[in-house]
Amino acid sequence: MKPYSRKNSFKAGQGRQTCLSVTEPGELMKFLIAKLPDKGRNNIKSLLTHRQIMVDGQVATRYNHPLAVGQEVIINWSLVRDEKPGRGPRILYEDESIIVIDKPAGLLSMASDKEKERTAYRQLTDYVRLKDPEKRIFIVHRLDRDTSGVMLFAKSEAIKRSLQDNWKEVVVDRAYVAVVEGQVDKTEDVVRSWLKETKTRLVYSSSNPGDGQEAVTRYKVLQAGARYSLLEIRLETGRKNQIRVHMKDMGHSIIGDKKYGAVTNPIGRVGLHAHILSFYHPVSGELMRFETEVPKKFTGLFK
Repeated sequence: MKPYSRKNSFKAGQGRQTCLSVTEPGELMKFLIAKLPDKGRNNIKSLLTHRQIMVDGQVATRYNHPLAVGQEVIINWSLVRDEKPGRGPRILYEDESIIVIDKPAGLLSMASDKEKERTAYRQLTDYVRLKDPEKRIFIVHRLDRDTSGVMLFAKSEAIKRSLQDNWKEVVVDRAYVAVVEGQVDKTEDVVRSWLKETKTRLVYSSSNPGDGQEAVTRYKVLQAGARYSLLEIRLETGRKNQIRVHMKDMGHSIIGDKKYGAVTNPIGRVGLHAHILSFYHPVSGELMRFETEVPKKFTGLFK
């Protein structure tokens, strides 16, 4: 009897996946060589290097990654290159008052205790000082390190304060997209809770109304599969880690978000992206709207 059996497969080259089930214990490299006789050893090594192999929803890159009976190995034939690690923010708009960027996942918004230099704030500061060494920028709002998408900076402290003090009136629309674990039953709904934070900076929902900061999140299902769901999310309040906590509360943690309950990490990052930001310009009053493309790694999970 063969040690491995094919569970389900699709043709390579069509941007699809091959799914294999493990029927005997072994190592990943030997498993792939046995099941992909038309692929050379170097081709298989390339699949591992480029993070195109997953074991039970987790990206695997080690040749000797152990396999157990019942596990599922997925081969992603399409190599997604839209999110190279280490790339800086892309400027979407700039004038004398503001800068709007598309922040990549993995980049801090501002300095932390452990990281001072590689931040969106530092990179944009260096950028504006190329023209004027005295220039400064100011953070208006933050995105978590592993969240990508639209982010707004001010070019003066007065503009920053104006935007922050009038945030609810200034911001017209703010939407995220998220890939969450499992199939979400309700096509749209509202999640409401009161958020608190532990001494270790873990945010959680209190069961007592009024105990903490009120947080309200609206979501709509855009796509659904057996393993994951793609949601569009809008915030009525902007609390720290609000989306991540509310998705966990629903029983559908965001993929890659181990801190808030995720057990899978199929794309090597947290599946949360700030998709839309629409606001009134702090000086001209003009309505501005910025909409970034949903990361290809997100949509690739539903092909």
